[in-house]
Amino acid sequence: QVQLVELGGGSVQAGGSLRLSCVASGFTVRSYHIAWFRQAPGKQREGVALIRPSLNTAYADSVKGRFTISRDNAKNMVYLQMNSLKPEDTAMYYCAATASGSYPWDAMSNYNTWGQGTQVTVSS
Repeated sequence: QVQLVELGGGSVQAGGSLRLSCVASGFTVRSYHIAWFRQAPGKQREGVALIRPSLNTAYADSVKGRFTISRDNAKNMVYLQMNSLKPEDTAMYYCAATASGSYPWDAMSNYNTWGQGTQVTVSS
C-alpha cells in the first residue's frame, strides 16, 4: 500500500525552527519526486519545496534561503527543515509524491499520492 505520513508539526514562535518528516511506505522515495505543499485557512494549497530522484531541488520564492528539503534513502523519508519561521508560514503542511516529474513542479495535479498533513503554527 502506497502511503505518506507527515510528522513533526507544532507551534513555534517567529524566528524559530521546525523539521517536518515525511515517512513513505509501499515505494522508495529515491525513485520519486517528493514535494511539500502547504495550505493556510482560506487560501489555495501551494508548493513549498521539491526533491527529485537526482537530488535536484526546487523551492517557492517565499521560502528560499529559509527552508531545506532533504532525503534519507535508508529510512525512506523526506524532510523539510524550516528555519527563520514567520507567522505567514502558518499552514497545514502536506507531502506528496509522483513517479513522473512534470512542469510546473508545484502543480497539485502532478501528484497522485498525498499524506494527511501536519499543522505548523507560527506565533508573532
